[in-house]
Amino acid sequence: MHITLNGARLYVDIDGAGLVPDGQAMREKPTLILLYGGPGADHSLYKPGFSALADAAQIVYYDHRGNGCSTGDDPADWTLAQWADDLKTLCDTLSIVKPVVLGVSFGGFVAQAYATRYPDHPGKLILASTAAHMDFAKVYAAFATLGGPEAEAAARAYWGTPTVESRARSREICVPLYTVAGRGAAPDWLHRIQRRDDVAIHFNGPANEQGRMDFRGSLANVRCPVLLMAGAQDPITPMPFAEEIAHHVRPDLLQFERFDACGRGIFPDQPARAYATVREVLQNS
Repeated sequence: MHITLNGARLYVDIDGAGLVPDGQAMREKPTLILLYGGPGADHSLYKPGFSALADAAQIVYYDHRGNGCSTGDDPADWTLAQWADDLKTLCDTLSIVKPVVLGVSFGGFVAQAYATRYPDHPGKLILASTAAHMDFAKVYAAFATLGGPEAEAAARAYWGTPTVESRARSREICVPLYTVAGRGAAPDWLHRIQRRDDVAIHFNGPANEQGRMDFRGSLANVRCPVLLMAGAQDPITPMPFAEEIAHHVRPDLLQFERFDACGRGIFPDQPARAYATVREVLQNS
């Protein structure tokens, strides 16, 4: 389905009922909203894996403006503030109260923008493989460790100066290093997604919004519980990035889960533990 809001038509898909029979009453499940990585990808990154949680929550997938099946092609609106406002408006439009918002990578950037702009709105926040601020030198060093000089050069070329050509080279050389399980082969999701290179090139890199992004000073304003998940072998948002987030979130709200044998793809690398960790958050919502 499509929902028009803030001047864009967002594609939205829902998995599972919100109200379910529970003996002689009806029970309302929590709502889990999924924010995928990118930008320039789509919600298909989360399918079919998260369907396993549809018994515990009503799952909302959607494509950010300018991505996937959604409209919104003005680059001036491809900002974390606008994407965060879209999430808030989507919840208001669908009457979603206190959602559990899960953001991976770029989705984690949007989730932080949303939670710091609207601190009373989310019920819980799940941040996976993400950062509050990008240190590109650490990114290049991580790719060098995992893939040698060729991977480091491809990473520097793309994130240093994003172009169509450098992005294509990064997909070829760097993407197979994202997950431990997928090293040496292009993952299926790379073929499934509706790719928007122009959105990614507009956003990524030190000279663009990704480089200007900095939530370190505002994370202390987050008022809901935060589950932080990070893979020890993640080359794009290495473990020190997660530790930086942990330093700025109120300790009484934080649950920090480290995945030692994982890359960027916590869910494909360690699905049993990753989904079980999210399920626990949902069951306690």
